[in-house]
Amino acid sequence: MSQTAALPATFADETSPAERVRGYWGTVGYRLRHDPVTLFFGAIVLLIVLMAIFAPLLAPFDPYKESVVLRLKPWGYRGHTLGTDELGRDLLSRLIYGARSSLLMGLVPVAIATFLGGTLGVIGGYAGRRVNAVIMRTMDVFYAFPSVLLAVAISGAMGGGMVNGMTALALVFIPAMCRVAETATAQVRSLDFIEAARATGAGTLTIVRYHVLGNVLGPVFIYASSLVSVSILLASGLSFLGLGVKPPTPDWGLMLSTLRQSIYVVPLSCALPGAAIFVTSICFNLVSDGIRSAMDVRL
Repeated sequence: MSQTAALPATFADETSPAERVRGYWGTVGYRLRHDPVTLFFGAIVLLIVLMAIFAPLLAPFDPYKESVVLRLKPWGYRGHTLGTDELGRDLLSRLIYGARSSLLMGLVPVAIATFLGGTLGVIGGYAGRRVNAVIMRTMDVFYAFPSVLLAVAISGAMGGGMVNGMTALALVFIPAMCRVAETATAQVRSLDFIEAARATGAGTLTIVRYHVLGNVLGPVFIYASSLVSVSILLASGLSFLGLGVKPPTPDWGLMLSTLRQSIYVVPLSCALPGAAIFVTSICFNLVSDGIRSAMDVRL
């Protein structure tokens, strides 16, 4: 009688772990929630994004208001927490507003490159042969030039400006994104479940939509997240050279360029835009590493 009564409890103990088995995305979410480094730097990224969104509410002064009297004032002078720049504008307000253009030029090119490059990569990887050869050989042409030099050349030829700078960065990132998507698609294309889908009579669009994309989006998303920090650095470099954001729009790279002439007068103030670029790019990079580790799940 006691053995019979204990039998259901034994079965319950043996089957309880199976009830808690997580799927792929559940496992990814669990690993992210238990990664303190990724959560910490992700919180910093979130704060930077919120600062950019609510810049009009957070900025203590008008970032465009100039004053000859207030040029290059030290920290804390008449309510200017971080002092003023070479034209007497509040430096803290311009740093807050500069997050808008810096994040915009960091995220938009990556989003455009992910869509266009990912689409071309999936088409080339799934179609194979001549289509793949045409697409990938065209992408190889862009690999003949260093990314920084190519971005400077394209932006300079287009005349600079925020829109042209984002276009130049998107064109630089498209080949790399295309190659990642093409490699992932080619690997998935040869798997058994794709052949089984073809055997059931599924069309090409159906197979790509329901079977290929689900396995390709992971590697593409991971690589795209790693490009954000690179995009922020390149965008700041373009603005520093006068090929990105045009004055008087606040931008960290442009601020770094205009303040460099005053480095011996207010050295700490001159270093603030560079520190903002460094912290933002590092945070995005570490969050990308955390996402990559979390998504590297072997089921």
